[in-house]
Amino acid sequence: MNMFQQSIVTLPSMLDNDFYKFTMQQGVVRLFQGARARYQFINRGKHSFPPGFGQALRQSVDAMAQLQLTREEKRYLQVTCPYLDPVYLDFLEGYRYNPEEVHIEQHGDQLQVHIDGLWYRTILWEVPLMSLICELFYVMQHEHRISNDEVVDNTREKIEKYHSLGVNIAEFGTRRRYSYQVHRLVVQALRQYGTGSFVGTSNVHMAMVNQTKPIGTHAHEWFMFHAARYGFKMSNAMGLENWVRVYRGDLGIALSDTYTTDVFFKQFDKMFSKLFDGVRHDSGDPLQFADKVIAHYQRLGIDPMSKTIIFSDALNYDRVARIAAHCHNRIGMSFGIGTNFTNDAGPKAMNIVIKMTEAHPQDGEWTEVVKLSDEHGKYTGSEQMINLAKTILEIK
Repeated sequence: MNMFQQSIVTLPSMLDNDFYKFTMQQGVVRLFQGARARYQFINRGKHSFPPGFGQALRQSVDAMAQLQLTREEKRYLQVTCPYLDPVYLDFLEGYRYNPEEVHIEQHGDQLQVHIDGLWYRTILWEVPLMSLICELFYVMQHEHRISNDEVVDNTREKIEKYHSLGVNIAEFGTRRRYSYQVHRLVVQALRQYGTGSFVGTSNVHMAMVNQTKPIGTHAHEWFMFHAARYGFKMSNAMGLENWVRVYRGDLGIALSDTYTTDVFFKQFDKMFSKLFDGVRHDSGDPLQFADKVIAHYQRLGIDPMSKTIIFSDALNYDRVARIAAHCHNRIGMSFGIGTNFTNDAGPKAMNIVIKMTEAHPQDGEWTEVVKLSDEHGKYTGSEQMINLAKTILEIK
């Protein structure tokens, strides 16, 4: 066995992925079967990768071809997620990862990863691929972490502090976790000590193992694809419309910042505002965002207390406490906490993302896609296309 084989990191389950990947996949299977997509790894933290990392990652990715949905997992989805239809679950049972869709290169200490293929297939790669990169990085860097008991104790202390605030907490940390083992310890501790506060996890496998709720709806790529298909002006409206076509009122938390919150609320009209249960905050000042959401509902004659904001942007206790105090008795709220739960094990957490870069709608052509978050540092895409989107959407 060579040094790279010793470094292989494997995933335990087809469901070791964020829930919104499966919910979006059903939408793509239903509506956009011929669409293609390309994704790219972005090393925001400018991490240096050790020699042989690309080859070790290649072997870990190749091993994913062996994953398949088990009968037990399928039954879990049938019971827990009735909005996933039988045709989709049959499809998922037959789905296999195709490692040929993932292209990996290493030049010196820099890593390049690209994904290319039919969107309904490639949509599942992003989250597990990021978790593999993170775990493999710590393995090959020989990074030592705190003990299992310390992981559990730290998680217990965190969830008890959140419980004292009287807020709902979900775990959203799959993509940048320290390791699968740490992730599992964290969710077990949240389940054990988080009664009255912990409401579920974005990871479907962890939800099943711990008999809790998988949480999620859609991600930025849903609206990014719709911009390629329908144009920037129609991307939010058509993205919401097609979500309703598939889910008919279920999974009703809308992501609002793909092309800035201000642009989103111009199209989040009274019908959508009543139909969707709330919105998710993922960039920009959370207090300003909350004020905008509350004002939006009030203008439409909708009681903000009947709606929910899910906050999910780089949260820790201090940020949650500040947001909770600001929103108390003004609007419903819940908090999705990721890296602070699953990668608080000693070594510094990685800052990496994988984003859709191009989309090819059926009967269309390859079109570059962009994301214009409320926080400029989270913009993705070329400067030329970002400026074009800003001009079309009248973003200053």
